Amino acid sequence: MMNFLRKSLSLEIENFVGHIKSILGIGVFSSFTKSAFVQCRKKIQPDVFKYLSHRLIEEFYTDNEESVKLWKGFRLLSVDGSRMTLPNTKELANEYGCAKNQTDTEVVQARASVLYDVLNRYILDSEFSALEIGEKTLALNHLKHAQAKDLIIYDRGYPSFELIYEHNKRGIDFLIRVKTDFSNLTRAFFESGKRSQIVKMYPCKNTKFTEMEYDKNTFVEIRLVRVELSSNETEILMTSLKDDIQYPDTIFKELYGLRWGIETLYDELKNKLKVEYFSGYSKQSILQDFYAALLVCNVQSLIVGEINDELRERTGTKYEYKVNNNLSYGFLKDRIITLFLPKTDMNVVLDELKDLFKKNLVPVRPGRKYDRYKDKYKNRKKPKVPKNMKDTT
Repeated sequence: MMNFLRKSLSLEIENFVGHIKSILGIGVFSSFTKSAFVQCRKKIQPDVFKYLSHRLIEEFYTDNEESVKLWKGFRLLSVDGSRMTLPNTKELANEYGCAKNQTDTEVVQARASVLYDVLNRYILDSEFSALEIGEKTLALNHLKHAQAKDLIIYDRGYPSFELIYEHNKRGIDFLIRVKTDFSNLTRAFFESGKRSQIVKMYPCKNTKFTEMEYDKNTFVEIRLVRVELSSNETEILMTSLKDDIQYPDTIFKELYGLRWGIETLYDELKNKLKVEYFSGYSKQSILQDFYAALLVCNVQSLIVGEINDELRERTGTKYEYKVNNNLSYGFLKDRIITLFLPKTDMNVVLDELKDLFKKNLVPVRPGRKYDRYKDKYKNRKKPKVPKNMKDTT
């Protein structure tokens, strides 16, 4: 399940068995049928992959201060959601729901959400739910995996009093993009022309206070920041970073731009790991494939992060170089299995992967920009694939 099951299951099984035999010996491991695989995978809970991911990132953040990248002392996180298109079965439609695509055809979709460390490129938490469960609800669930000295960045689909109140209660900082007409506060701030202002935010009038631990008189102090974009548009940001000496308004444009890392993550999941090419039709198979893909992402980040740190220390070249992410996932095919086998030396496998990654570097060209295809995944339009980004898995 961790080995990119994207081809015919019969072919994947043959390749898998052949690879294992080449390592453990012909007499140690026998072949098996598709039916046997399907029966055996029913015994594995999808959460095992979430557990392995959590153990992996706990190890990374423990006693590893020199390697953990921070922004002004903060671990810089982001939350975002995306729709996942599922096999068109009645069971999955009932479980997750349907949406209409650009041709007005109903497709079965689920909502995925992740809490992501954008500087260290680790997925800290993930949710996979029905479409009817909103992104804000999933974001609240992610907060139990955040802590003090975390700064979480959200786009403009997330602002709400409840989310900000929960951040304030837990001592977790935030930066949220909001529409200029989000509330009377933001409208007044936009019209004032001010660069920065601290205001009191109250619950909206439609809040059902019987379900909340606060009432209509409860408020939280937040800071509104104006950001002027190169397109002559004005962006309003809402943040808990109220100290305008330590955090002047000039830093927030670049800070919010770091959220782009989570958009890149979804691009890797959908276009490189092809997470929507599910290997089964049951709810359990879907969850296994999804959480296994996120574990693979974290393993890849662990290896690639070390190499990119080494490359940044190089001098004397025209460009800074980094690992080709697309090829790195292709090189993980089969080798990721070897990392978990009892008779193999993990360090030998990791060294082999690092050598392969270092032979396939790409230059980092500053200032390069790409057009963003808005709602690309929601509408299921096939994205343009550059010639150096062909399928490797």
